[in-house]
Amino acid sequence: MAAVRKLADALADLGARGLGLALFLAVWELAPRVGLVSSTYLSPPSAVVVSLYAHCSEIVEHFLISLKRVLLGLLISTTVGLIFGLFIGYFKKTEKYLDLLFQSFRQMSAFALFPVFILLFGLGELSKTLIIFWASMWPILLNTASGVKHVDRALIRSALSMGASRSYIFLKIILPAAAPEIFTGVRLGGSYAVMAVVAAEMIGATAGLGYLIMYSQETFDTPSMYGGIVSLALLGLGLNYVLHLTEKFFTSWHTELAVGE
Repeated sequence: MAAVRKLADALADLGARGLGLALFLAVWELAPRVGLVSSTYLSPPSAVVVSLYAHCSEIVEHFLISLKRVLLGLLISTTVGLIFGLFIGYFKKTEKYLDLLFQSFRQMSAFALFPVFILLFGLGELSKTLIIFWASMWPILLNTASGVKHVDRALIRSALSMGASRSYIFLKIILPAAAPEIFTGVRLGGSYAVMAVVAAEMIGATAGLGYLIMYSQETFDTPSMYGGIVSLALLGLGLNYVLHLTEKFFTSWHTELAVGE
């Protein structure tokens, strides 16, 4: 009986979560059907699904290319952001020398800098990787620095009083305590990486979801254009879900503590 109730609650929760999406899709389907907007500009979801099925292998190819670019750029930005963020957060005196520089760089849009990357590195994969790296690094770096700075100093003083080494304190106290904020930065970086890959692929690319969307728009293949947009949304959702599961795995203690409180 408990299992049946649990299943019913799960289905009810799923239905509640999907209600907004279902209403959105219904309005989207009806709007071009009843003539509120021309189907030339807004293809109904049913036509988008047909297009996705008809061009499945092509879209999967573009999807995988975009995914590879996002993962590579996010991997580099996570590595660099963690190194600088941990350094700034741990050695507080360095912040006053680097904060203004990093805050200035942070305000420089990756999209505005894309012409600079093209001039310096050409239209190849390097410039695309750099724009994804630049867009996704700053939330990781700043959240990491913030997480380290806000670790409870009482924990550190207690560990020092018991003879703990600096390396032990860093690995066993500071990193775990800062992990929730670090993963928040990584998830934000993942969202920015997906947005940046679109811009990178719309200029000087011959493959990827951004290229597919732009090419479909130029050839008035509206269903394929929306199919590319839906695929891009699925890419972002999938990446965020994987990062969320990774966060839960590494910060399970934080969730258990919150529940216990």
